[in-house]
Amino acid sequence: MEPAEAEFLAEKELVTIVPSFSMDRVHLIGGDLGPFNPGLPVEVPVWLAISLKQRQKCRLIPPEWMDVEKLEEIRDQERKEDTFTPMPSPYYMELTKLLLNYASDNIPKADEIRTLVKDTWDTRMAKLRLSADSFVRQQEAHAKLDNLTLMEINTIGTFLTQALDHMYKLRTNLQPSGSAESQDF
Repeated sequence: MEPAEAEFLAEKELVTIVPSFSMDRVHLIGGDLGPFNPGLPVEVPVWLAISLKQRQKCRLIPPEWMDVEKLEEIRDQERKEDTFTPMPSPYYMELTKLLLNYASDNIPKADEIRTLVKDTWDTRMAKLRLSADSFVRQQEAHAKLDNLTLMEINTIGTFLTQALDHMYKLRTNLQPSGSAESQDF
């Protein structure tokens, strides 16, 4: 899966906006949205929030977890634990990128948030590299991927599948062939 595909999936997540226009409920295949009333918060998918924000039709309210104090706690917890800790959203990295690129003026301390999310990502990637290295060295046959996000699995997936394929080829080449003809006459 490409990173753009993971980002596409993230755009279906709901965020809260405060519209500056009036509109009745909209019926879409994915569900009903609205009604939209000026000044009244409403939840919409990220893709719609970004579109409305670009047309200056709404103000975006950042997700509850997109707060400096909460992200500092998450980063510190991730650094402390040997295993992967649960993230506030399965699409935390993609949502951060999208919301900060298109609505940073609606997000307090946007630069600090960007840095904290990047620090958390870097910590998790370092853990993932260490886990993958240990996995390959110990010649494991399966791995537990608890608390990893789609983007994180996507990042390491190609490497792991290639490493497992090489390990399989090495193992099969080292095993004596059972179909070789006997030397006995």
